[in-house]
Amino acid sequence: MTDPIIIVGASQAGLQVAESLRADGYDGALTMIGDEPHPPYQRPPLSKALLTGETTEDRLVLRGRDLLAKRNIELVTGVRVEAIDRAGRRLRLSDGRDLAYRGLALATGGRARTLPIPGAELDGVVTLRTIEDSRRIGAGIAQASSVAVVGGGFIGLEIAAAARKAGKPVVVFEALDRLLARSSAPFVSDFFRDVHTSAGVDIRLGTQVSAIEGKGGRAAAVITADGRGHPADLVVVGVGIVPNAELAQACGIACERGIVVDDCSRTDDAAVVAAGDCTARRLPNGALLRLESVQNAIEQGKSAAAALLDRARPFTAAPWFWSDQYDVRLQMAGLSAGHDKIVVRGDRAARRFSVFYFGGERLLAVDTVNRAPDHIAARKLLDAGRSPTFAQAADEGFALAQLLR
Repeated sequence: MTDPIIIVGASQAGLQVAESLRADGYDGALTMIGDEPHPPYQRPPLSKALLTGETTEDRLVLRGRDLLAKRNIELVTGVRVEAIDRAGRRLRLSDGRDLAYRGLALATGGRARTLPIPGAELDGVVTLRTIEDSRRIGAGIAQASSVAVVGGGFIGLEIAAAARKAGKPVVVFEALDRLLARSSAPFVSDFFRDVHTSAGVDIRLGTQVSAIEGKGGRAAAVITADGRGHPADLVVVGVGIVPNAELAQACGIACERGIVVDDCSRTDDAAVVAAGDCTARRLPNGALLRLESVQNAIEQGKSAAAALLDRARPFTAAPWFWSDQYDVRLQMAGLSAGHDKIVVRGDRAARRFSVFYFGGERLLAVDTVNRAPDHIAARKLLDAGRSPTFAQAADEGFALAQLLR
């Protein structure tokens, strides 16, 4: 067949599919289509180093156009795929073109969730997903008199840290009763609350935002459910993402909380795979797992490329994530949902500790704060299916690597 493999999404996942196809021996036509004007770039620094000025936009580029061309990967930017004709194996593009494909990879990512409240459309109310969003937030922080962040998850807290480092008054509104409630134990939530309050951030837990009040078309205050107003001329909304699954859903590919894939990134269409933030992976027990991380994009991208070449490369590694806030690096390995015991080693006051999550006597996950060696060991232990005892986990003198011999 002369028709190309087409990748929809010039993202980290999309790039990984392309590069893995080449690494796995595919030398046919290969096209990557992105709706942004940029070549593939890193997204994590958008809420971290880019906002604080520790890196620049050009350093975020994963692969430039020239390098992609050298690898015979055609990059099409600023164009949307509007429809998929699965029966005819064709795509309709927003620029009027109609392209045939032999295999299709969907790496469409996600979009920032917005607030369905009055005033959400005002100038000065922003979300973060793209380089342009990060530019707007950076400019907004520089000009703001006061900053409000809606959402006490990773994105919200990273932006709050950047705004405080810039010397701006910051208030964080979190609807739940603790920060990072969906990802960490109360011990870790309390630690990050203290980190931010010690930096001068006003944390409002259990507080629902009901409206954003404007003045002259621009945000002026956040209104909470109790009717109180909180001055803010920059309001950053960090309440998660919505997977971009509509393109797949419209052509009849199974979607539920995202594009449904198996461990090998295969959809229910043999010619179509999917990878990255747009997906929901069906587990052996029937549950769906959504992961939004660099690791997930890379590993699913590798699996998707293999599947397009009729090979099986399941993604089975323990998931991992990270977050940078002030001088604190949080690294997470595994999934702590369902844990019934935590064990802590290290010094919370010194901001150097690890939290081990157990289900029964089995290690489920490890959160580390400024303890990279524990994080590396945790990933290896989880992948090997090995667990320290409670006493070993708590003992600073016990080397976790001993369990891997």
